[in-house]
Amino acid sequence: MNKEIKQKLTSNWFKLLQDIICRDLEKIEKNKIKFKSKKWRRNKIKDEGGGEFRVLKDGKIFEKVGVNFSEVYGKFSNEMKKNIPGASKNPNFWASGISVVIHMNNPNIPAIHFNTRFIYTSHGWFGGGMDVTPCIKDLKEEKLLHNELKKMCDRHNKNYYKKYKKWCDKYFYLPHRKEARGIGGIFFDYKKDNWEKDFKFIRDLGVTFKMIYNSIINKKYKKKWTSKEKELQYIKRGRYVEFNLLYDRGTKFGLQTGGNTEAILMSLPPNAKWN
Repeated sequence: MNKEIKQKLTSNWFKLLQDIICRDLEKIEKNKIKFKSKKWRRNKIKDEGGGEFRVLKDGKIFEKVGVNFSEVYGKFSNEMKKNIPGASKNPNFWASGISVVIHMNNPNIPAIHFNTRFIYTSHGWFGGGMDVTPCIKDLKEEKLLHNELKKMCDRHNKNYYKKYKKWCDKYFYLPHRKEARGIGGIFFDYKKDNWEKDFKFIRDLGVTFKMIYNSIINKKYKKKWTSKEKELQYIKRGRYVEFNLLYDRGTKFGLQTGGNTEAILMSLPPNAKWN
């Protein structure tokens, strides 16, 4: 299978998943609030791709949700190509992906993040994952998350879960705070074992993400909370902001490759606090 077909199939899947997730989240909000959509282009003069980001705000259940799709191409800068696999000899690249960040009104429900991407330089690879950031500890919820992710990983390779969970725990860590961002999940990058099998894994993760967030939200969206718990949520969101601006690869990649700033920063919560 040539690279153009691989690129088309992955890009089509990410766009389809964006539609599926947005419709599903609007249903959870009882269709009373809809996503607002904005399309963007990487370069206004020549064709270098672009994307669409959708944001739902100020709902009864969701305080802010961002669902971003992109497909961009062009040339890496001399600085960037040093750090990107396969780009040192040829700076041309193609990249597509979907990123979802869910910030809840109810502090009993955690923030949930998911993204998957396919990048092509002189060769192609997948990356992505999902993780959960609660402000109120819930061991049952943590167990559900990891059980479902393990089941999904085991359908593809028995070694994936342990490897990708460890990678996630290491990645979503704030060194300056000496603390994890949340309760983990899975994270992977430079995945290029077998394209057909890897793409199947990527699609399965998207479906599993949808199932997990539905399960978490449905169990808790009616649960009452206190002003003290809301304050805890704001403080935890501050940690979320710190990680995304200081360490997140996706944020850095998007800003360094001329992505849309609004779309890249849609992951940030609408309100956050610091002690």
